[in-house]
Amino acid sequence: MSASRQWTKADISRVIEMAWEDRTPFEAIEHLYGLNESAVIDLMRSQLKPGSFRLWRKRVSGRKTKHGALRDPAVSRAYCPTQYKR
Repeated sequence: MSASRQWTKADISRVIEMAWEDRTPFEAIEHLYGLNESAVIDLMRSQLKPGSFRLWRKRVSGRKTKHGALRDPAVSRAYCPTQYKR
C-alpha cells in the first residue's frame, strides 16, 4: 500500500472487503484509497492466506464487473440492494 499514508486495520479490512465484492470495480478502490489493481493484488497477497489469495484471484480474474471499462452500463451501482440489510 502507498507509503505516503498510514493505513489502519479498518482501511485494510475495507479494501479487502471491496476487493471480494463482485460489483465493486478496482477503479472504485483506486478512487477511494489510491490503490490501483496491481496494488490491490499485492495487498491481498500479503494479507490473505495463500489458499484464500488463490481463490480470490480465480474469482476476480476476467470478471467484467471488477473492471469499469468492461462493465455493462446497466450495472450502475457497486453493490446489490439487499447486501446491506437494515
